[in-house]
Amino acid sequence: MRSATALIIGGGVIGLSSAYHLARKGFGRVLLVEKDQIGAGSSSRAGGIITSLLWSETGVLARKISLDLYRELSDDLPGYRFQDVGCLNLFDPPSWPERTALLPLYDRLAVPYEILNAQELRYRWPALTPDEEIIGLYDPLGGYSEPDAYVPALARRVQTLGVELREGVTVTGFVEQNGRIAGVTTPDGPIAADVVLCTTHAWTNNLLTGLGITIPMKAFVHQRYLTTPLSAPVAIPAINANPQGGYIRPATGNRLLAGGETPTRTEYRVAAPTFQMGELAAPEEVKADLSTNLTPLLPAVAQTTWAAEQVGLICFSMDGEPLLGSLERYPGLLLGCAFHSGGFAYNPVAGLLLAELAVDGQSSIDIGAFSPNRFAAATTADYLATTVTQARAVRRRH
Repeated sequence: MRSATALIIGGGVIGLSSAYHLARKGFGRVLLVEKDQIGAGSSSRAGGIITSLLWSETGVLARKISLDLYRELSDDLPGYRFQDVGCLNLFDPPSWPERTALLPLYDRLAVPYEILNAQELRYRWPALTPDEEIIGLYDPLGGYSEPDAYVPALARRVQTLGVELREGVTVTGFVEQNGRIAGVTTPDGPIAADVVLCTTHAWTNNLLTGLGITIPMKAFVHQRYLTTPLSAPVAIPAINANPQGGYIRPATGNRLLAGGETPTRTEYRVAAPTFQMGELAAPEEVKADLSTNLTPLLPAVAQTTWAAEQVGLICFSMDGEPLLGSLERYPGLLLGCAFHSGGFAYNPVAGLLLAELAVDGQSSIDIGAFSPNRFAAATTADYLATTVTQARAVRRRH
C-alpha cells in the first residue's frame, strides 16, 4: 500500500501513535489533521501512568505490548524517556477480593506482580504510610510518562518519518464512495484517503453522527494537579491509590502529580465539534480533598501546595473497555477511543493495532472485546439517553 493514503483525525497520543506505526510500516502517505494544535486535548492533561494489571485478558495482553513499546520509544524518541519506577495499585479489604480473582489471569499471561501488605509497603517505600489494612499489588514493569516530554517528542518523530501534520484543520464529515469511506470533508474542501482513522476522543460522537452512528461512550471531567517543588525527590512508584479515590506519582523537578475523582459530578456532554478543553473547570474543593485523602498515605503532600491545574475529559464506554477497530457498516473507517482514564497507557499499542488493521486488515492480538460493533443500536440509544454521575459509570484507572 505504498501509494495509498491514510488520514488520521485527531492529534492526541492515539492519533500520533497511529501515525508513527503506519509510517514505520511504510504505508505510503500518512496525513494527520488536528482542529487545534497537536496535543491540545486531553493528552497534554493526562496523568501518564501505566500498568498491565488490568481486568480483562485483552486489556492485559494489550498493555504488555504497550509497556514493551514504551521502552522502545525511550530509545527512538529524542528527549523522551519512560519512567520505569513501577506502578503500585492499592486496595482496601472490601475491594481486594475482586482483584484477587484476577491473579490467575495474570499468572496465565505471565504478567509479573507482587502482593505487599502495609508493613512491606512501608519498608519498600519509606515515604509511604499506608493504613494497616491496605493491600498493595505492585507491577514492577509499570511506570509513567511525562506528557510534556512525550507528546512533542512523538510529534517530531513522526515528521521525521514523513508523516504530514496539519493543525487548524476541522473535519466536518466523511466522504462515502461505493459503500466505503473514501476521505473526509473540511471547510476547505474534501481530503481523499484510502483509510480513515478516527481518534477524536470526546468529540467522536459529534463526528460520527453524520454517518448515522453513535457509540455508547460518556465523558467525565477529570482534574490533575502539580505541586510546588519539594526539597528533594520523593522515592515512590506511580500509585493508583484506589482507597483514596485518586492517584499520585513523582513529576519532573522534585514535584508530585496527583489526580482525584469527583464521583458526584454528572457526565459532561460535548455539545459541538467546536468544544475546547479550556472551557472546563474543576471545583475548588477538589484540591483540598486531594490533600486530605492523600496525605495519610504520603505525608510529603503536606510539605507542598498545589501549584498547577489541568482539567480535561476521560471517556468510558458502556462496559468500560476501549472502542478500537473497524466500523462494519463503513469499510475504510477505523475507530480508536473510550480508553477510560488510560488513554496515555494504551496509546503505543492502540496505534500499533490500528496500523495493523489499516495495513493488514487484522491485528496481532484478538481485539474482539474492543470492537466498536459489540453494542446493539437500541442498547446504545438507551445508554446515551440516560444521564449518570461518575460514580455510576464503569470506572477504570490507568
